[in-house]
Amino acid sequence: MTERWRSVATAAGLAAADGSTRPTIFAEMTALAIATDAANLGQGFPDADGPEWIRRIAADAILHGANQYPPGRGIPVLREAIAQHRLRHTGIVVDPATEVLVTAGATEALAAALLAFAGPGDEVVTLEPFYDAYPALITMSGATHVAVPLRYADGAFRVDRGALAAAVGARTRVIVINTPHNPTGTVLSADELEIVAEAAKRADAIVLTDEVYEHLTFDGARHHSVAAIDGMAERTVTVSSSGKTFSLTGWKIGWAVGPAPLIEAITAVKQYLTYSGGAPFQPAIARALVEGDADILELRDSLADRRDLLISGLRRAGFDLVVPGGTYFVCADAAPFLSDAVPDGAAFARALPHTVGVACVPVSAFCRAGSETAAALSSWVRFTFVKDEQTLRTAVERLAGLRSATALPSEPRA
Repeated sequence: MTERWRSVATAAGLAAADGSTRPTIFAEMTALAIATDAANLGQGFPDADGPEWIRRIAADAILHGANQYPPGRGIPVLREAIAQHRLRHTGIVVDPATEVLVTAGATEALAAALLAFAGPGDEVVTLEPFYDAYPALITMSGATHVAVPLRYADGAFRVDRGALAAAVGARTRVIVINTPHNPTGTVLSADELEIVAEAAKRADAIVLTDEVYEHLTFDGARHHSVAAIDGMAERTVTVSSSGKTFSLTGWKIGWAVGPAPLIEAITAVKQYLTYSGGAPFQPAIARALVEGDADILELRDSLADRRDLLISGLRRAGFDLVVPGGTYFVCADAAPFLSDAVPDGAAFARALPHTVGVACVPVSAFCRAGSETAAALSSWVRFTFVKDEQTLRTAVERLAGLRSATALPSEPRA
């Protein structure tokens, strides 16, 4: 492995500093869940497929010729639907011909943007914990990753405003934000986004905002888009996706929306990644964005019920936790169950499938190794509630056994 790609693999969690390879934490926890027949609340993907009427449109498209390369920027009807969706939900007007790019999921949009905008000598600022692709993509670009902690206090994770102001400087080229936030479930407030906007303007930086959970918010939490703030539309690229919104994660239909010069730069990179894809899925998602609001509301309400079921079970089991305002995830503090044998959240996550038959992931997997944030959240783990109700009820019943235990057993279940 070359030095450059060793650093990328290390940033992605796929290699140790000595170059030895290892699976991602998600692959490791899923393998443990399978081996132990555990309820898998580790990896966040839906158990159920999205609405049948949307899937039928894709099936018809396959049968009626939508099987070759679509236009590199996406089919016009989908770009128009994305622009209409953006206007309807945020009030932001975008030109579907020049300011919308369809991508192979949100991750390709993020990758192409970072490769387009950042390089050696630049800095890219993210929040920490972060979606696990960010550090690898930043490393691929050659830029330096600078992380700003989300602080846990009074039952919530919030942006450390002083740390953000200190982190953004003359070398900052891109600020990456993620709201609603994976892994913590935090929905950034309008005030927090104003702080991001002020920092970006001061540094003349681009804001790359990952909003794939934009519709999956709970308890009246409102998603705000930083591009709607005065003076931010011209320096913001907004990334989203159909995967989370319609429970069609395998289709990989995402998009980037922003000013034409920035979208042009992203397109120049994207055309050498996938060029184009998802031909039969694009017309289906175009219809879904125009006609699928009721399906989105149904999914959101169902997720809210499943979230509440998991939260109730975690609390009964003895966890402290943060009630998420959005996403698929609940972060919980496993400190009451730690011991010399199981000293932190990573050890807890590895022991849990063996001992009670539930899989989760440690929050430290979403932090830089050895960082202040990783240390502060070392006892925390993340559970997903985007699973069917029976899986969640099974998990909750099994987790109830933790409360009566004086310490988490380190040996496998009988």
